[in-house]
Amino acid sequence: MSIVRHVLCCSRLACHSAKLNSRRLSTSQHIMSSRHTNAKRIEGLEKNVWVAFTSVAADPSIVNLGQGYPDIPPPSYVKEALAKAASVDKMNQYTRGFGHPSLVKALAQVYGKVYEHPIDPFRDILVTVGGYGSLFSTMQGLVEEGDEVIIVEPFFDCYVPMVRMAGAKPVMIPLRLKSGKKNITSADWYLDPDELSSKFNAKTKAIIINTPNNPIGKVFTRDELQMIADLCIKHDTLCFSDEVYEWLIYRGHQHIKIATLPGMWDRTITIGSAGKTFSVTGWKLGWSVGPEHLIKHLQTVMQNTLYTCPTPLQEAVAQGLLRDYELMGQPECYFTSLAEELEAKRDRMAAIVREAGMTPVIPEGGYFMLVDVTELNQDLSHMADDDAYDYKFVKWMIKEKKLAAIPVTAFVGDESKTQFERYIRLCFIKKDSTIDAAERILKNWKKM
Repeated sequence: MSIVRHVLCCSRLACHSAKLNSRRLSTSQHIMSSRHTNAKRIEGLEKNVWVAFTSVAADPSIVNLGQGYPDIPPPSYVKEALAKAASVDKMNQYTRGFGHPSLVKALAQVYGKVYEHPIDPFRDILVTVGGYGSLFSTMQGLVEEGDEVIIVEPFFDCYVPMVRMAGAKPVMIPLRLKSGKKNITSADWYLDPDELSSKFNAKTKAIIINTPNNPIGKVFTRDELQMIADLCIKHDTLCFSDEVYEWLIYRGHQHIKIATLPGMWDRTITIGSAGKTFSVTGWKLGWSVGPEHLIKHLQTVMQNTLYTCPTPLQEAVAQGLLRDYELMGQPECYFTSLAEELEAKRDRMAAIVREAGMTPVIPEGGYFMLVDVTELNQDLSHMADDDAYDYKFVKWMIKEKKLAAIPVTAFVGDESKTQFERYIRLCFIKKDSTIDAAERILKNWKKM
């Protein structure tokens, strides 16, 4: 009996101890949950269109025209340059933090020719982890808490979070669509001069422009850029020009760098991308080009965050740039030959969506196409969530039609959602077989 009582006593003690530990753990968890929350600078930034739709579209049975990555092969000479670089032992170690010497020299050659003035490879260029890294370094290095940054809508979705993380206020201005046109191109979207002027004030630190624009494909004209430049100079404002699609310009259009306009070099950061230049988005290499007095602050951010980028990748991009630098102006130059290849894909995609009853916005540059789905008259009232119509439409299309796109309201602020919620974005830098699969779905739209 004494043994039984002893066992019961121990059992009661163990139970009491477990309850006590449970209460302590619960109290500890409460303290953890109340004290260790997110930093205020990321408050409200957790939603992300790529996280939401990329995972859904990962099903191999779905034709993915959503996320903007090529499924066509990169140039063979760039891949060969990477293999060669990786075979050299010293190329597998750290390189210069602000950009591998051979890469910044190659960039200086290419952009010196484009800008028609010398670019210092070590003072006027920063190599970063993709265009994202360039934008982040720019915001962190040049934007202060309490500043305002003007953003042209629709915009690439990371602009607003990066401005907010810097403690600044995003100020939106939408591109407006000219009325009364049946066949719409990206040139039919414009900035209202008076509306744009009204956005500038004493707190305006910078304006972000994206040309060619993602998602519309608009290539800003010289007159449009001059209007922006005049306001930047008048209000002593910086310009952050995202030009990652700079080489993807279709016939009849010209890409002009705002930094080449009078008075703009000293106040402009221009952002470029190896992923977009050579169709190697997985390499995640980008760069900022601008005057030393601005670039040095971006370099400070880089040296205290990411420090450097992979050496073999930088060496391979350098060799690719040097190869195409020598071919500039010739048909074999990849800078221009890719756009010629994509123009045919663009035109085919436009014909396919028209046949399906949708209205394409023909892009002047880039590799995305806005498509107006209004005429399909798709009833989505059964979908109970509070999302904008384009979000519902894309979710429905992925589930019912096995075709993925991106909703365009992901690229605008709340006040502009009604203007853009009948559009979806399609990516056409795809193999013919991928476009064939999309065509089969769209041709059978009403039968499915």
